[in-house]
Amino acid sequence: MAEFQTKKRPIAITSLGWLYIAVGALGTAGHYGNFWTQRPTVSEFIWITVLGVAAVLAGVFMLRGQSWARWLAIAWMAAHVVISVFHPLQELIVHCALLVLFCYVLFRREARAYFSAA
Repeated sequence: MAEFQTKKRPIAITSLGWLYIAVGALGTAGHYGNFWTQRPTVSEFIWITVLGVAAVLAGVFMLRGQSWARWLAIAWMAAHVVISVFHPLQELIVHCALLVLFCYVLFRREARAYFSAA
């Protein structure tokens, strides 16, 4: 009989996973709230929805130890870096710094061990 082993999730992954869930859900809800005063185009509505759902999925599946979810999380943050190019420079700097920080958290040794354990 094979022995069942649970993988220990690093606290940084737990924190980041919940952060992605919260930002995805609350950010999307906030954008939807702004739709009463600002009429988005169909493509803006779709992108806001897709990015919100992607953040929630990345967070949920990072908590479940799915390696692909950390790549989705990085892609989500990279998309925000691209979007920030059209906003004030400070926003671009913050998103770039967060991207670097999230890459560090999601690809350091403890995270690699957590995501590779099956």
